Amino acid sequence: MTSSSKNAAEVRIQWLHKKITNMYYPNAMRLAERFGISHRQAQRDVDYLKKNLGAPLEYSSEHRGYYYTEQFSLPFVVSSDNDDALSELVDTISGAEMNAENTFVQMQLPYTATVEITDKLAVNSFKAFIISKESRNRYICEFHNIEQFLGAFITLRSDAKIIEPFWLRERLVRMAENIIKNNKFDK
Repeated sequence: MTSSSKNAAEVRIQWLHKKITNMYYPNAMRLAERFGISHRQAQRDVDYLKKNLGAPLEYSSEHRGYYYTEQFSLPFVVSSDNDDALSELVDTISGAEMNAENTFVQMQLPYTATVEITDKLAVNSFKAFIISKESRNRYICEFHNIEQFLGAFITLRSDAKIIEPFWLRERLVRMAENIIKNNKFDK
């Protein structure tokens, strides 16, 4: 995931959290419309907030949106980066002023990708990354480390293809071209 894609996912989760905290009862449809994403991706964001981040999230039929059943804060991971953009983001989320002497924090959301794998044994060996099946040979994967994911993908002994995101497929192709270039036999 490019930093802009990763930032986009973080911004969506933060927007959703802020709307829920302020009792606006957002739902997946509003999230999709607000960020120009598919309803399915928006629902995955809602599910991620609930299942992976542990949000006490419930749906209100009356308000047609989500709310917290108890007070909840987004989890953060300590980071040693002291950049201004990150401090502004943290200030916005927490409402607190931070300075260069403070340690800044950053939420880490996983990357997602859709892959096509035709061999069942290869699917089984790749199951650490697979979170759901999209269709017959297509799977939704989730990962935190791009190089680890691509390394595992390259080692699959099957016809396999990254469907989306396009930037990840491009990165895989560049990686493969570099491997081929550096390992050609001299004549």
